[in-house]
Amino acid sequence: QVQLVESGGGLVQTGGSLRLSCAASGRTFSSYHMGWFRQAPGKEREFVAGVSWPGGSVLYADSTKGRFTISRDNTKNTLYLQMNSLKPEDTAVYYCAAKFWNKAYNDYNPQSYDYWGQGTQVTVSS
Repeated sequence: QVQLVESGGGLVQTGGSLRLSCAASGRTFSSYHMGWFRQAPGKEREFVAGVSWPGGSVLYADSTKGRFTISRDNTKNTLYLQMNSLKPEDTAVYYCAAKFWNKAYNDYNPQSYDYWGQGTQVTVSS
């Protein structure tokens, strides 16, 4: 089992940047595909970005491609999401998630992920 704790959320103006972190503990972090999801009020949880085990491939949602960058540091057991050019529609609770390495890393479905953090709020003001 792996425990995930997100940090780095906050309030930012349109066009600003934030960097989210997700600290992992428990089983070997590098054995998991990792992802970022977000959920706005009244909406379903949606895929933001994903990175494969141990880190050779990345994926982005169309809405975040070119603005967000996902990365992982397996030596620090930490996942990151650098968010630039933020827009009001990026406002949501952001979650990091992990799934076993033997699953398809490019499966965007939240139900394919095995572990979740508690989330961190990102609010972008217009």
